[in-house]
Amino acid sequence: MDFLLPLFLGFAIAVIGILPPGLINMTAAKVSVVDGRNEAISFAIGATVIVFFQTYIAIQFAKFINSRQDIITLLQEIGLFLFISITIFLFWTARQPKKEKQEIKLHSKSNRFFLGMLLSVLNLFPIPFYVFVSVTLSTYGLFFFNSLYVYSFVSGVVIGSFTGFYLYILYFKNHQNKSDYLIKNGNYIIGSITGLISLVTFFKLINTYWT
Repeated sequence: MDFLLPLFLGFAIAVIGILPPGLINMTAAKVSVVDGRNEAISFAIGATVIVFFQTYIAIQFAKFINSRQDIITLLQEIGLFLFISITIFLFWTARQPKKEKQEIKLHSKSNRFFLGMLLSVLNLFPIPFYVFVSVTLSTYGLFFFNSLYVYSFVSGVVIGSFTGFYLYILYFKNHQNKSDYLIKNGNYIIGSITGLISLVTFFKLINTYWT
């Protein structure tokens, strides 16, 4: 049963990470509207395949640096700065007046599976993100760099990533006229979560410096 915790953590973190509107999830939504749900699912599967490799590479790198407390502290400091910046950005963009929606153009009718893979390859954010996440979870005793935890966590991220993409596909297919509402309020929700993570990381760093 030890595999359930990293599986759940990977799933939850992946879903939360995909909720903010971005190139890949918005393209998945656009493919759903233009080409249908099956093509959008194919696109999501292609993107998720790359997420698997990105997450695995990130954890292997995190495993390498996990024994270096100085590097871990540095990553936590960088992560704190990034999460504070993201929190400010999300709340700032959520308060901005609505602009005319920009269309995501799908020029090619080629296999959406490979389009998903291509866009996911171009998105390098998951690697540093999951390095930071796995190292942080490890410092709290919630993650260990053994095979069971690594593969369970990666599986959770893969399932969570596809779930996040699929939620976008379903929502935009059935509620196209409510997309602005989701985007605006989604920024508030994710901004609150990143703000909470920033506070936890801040107090963790304070505790590190005082001990």
